[in-house]
Amino acid sequence: MSRVPARPHAPVVILACGNPSRGDDALGPLLLEQLQTWLEAAGLADDFELIGDFQLQIEHALDLSGRRLALFIDAGQQTPAPFVFRPVAAVDRASPGTHALLPESVLAVLPRISGEAPPPAFVLCVRGERFALGEGLSPAAARHADAALELLKELARAASADNWQGYVNGSR
Repeated sequence: MSRVPARPHAPVVILACGNPSRGDDALGPLLLEQLQTWLEAAGLADDFELIGDFQLQIEHALDLSGRRLALFIDAGQQTPAPFVFRPVAAVDRASPGTHALLPESVLAVLPRISGEAPPPAFVLCVRGERFALGEGLSPAAARHADAALELLKELARAASADNWQGYVNGSR
């Protein structure tokens, strides 16, 4: 798991999943890196903690503790282009032996381990085309990443659940 330095318990946590060795599955880590560079240049980095990993796990529930807002970023094969941005709520589907989880399951773990309600959360799923081991990013996925980065910049400028809700279904 890689972590981009930020102050402890920044108000917003962004968790990005993906494997850079699997073609377009690299979209999550790529966007996290680009976002960190932009946040630093924009003077917004202290308000965000960016966390990258190959997949979501039960332990990521601890990263949600004390946050005002959470965002999960991942690549998807059947996702409408260029991406889908949607709210997500806790749904308890995790079993004790589960290693890879959906965002809904990670959100459900936090109250089970701490009694704390999860923060309002959203998912940004960016369309990928090719996910084979050893492939690079496809040209289509690169275009989708560019569009997703523009959305991420807008979200960072207006980091509240109410503001983010306005971006659901491309309404802004």
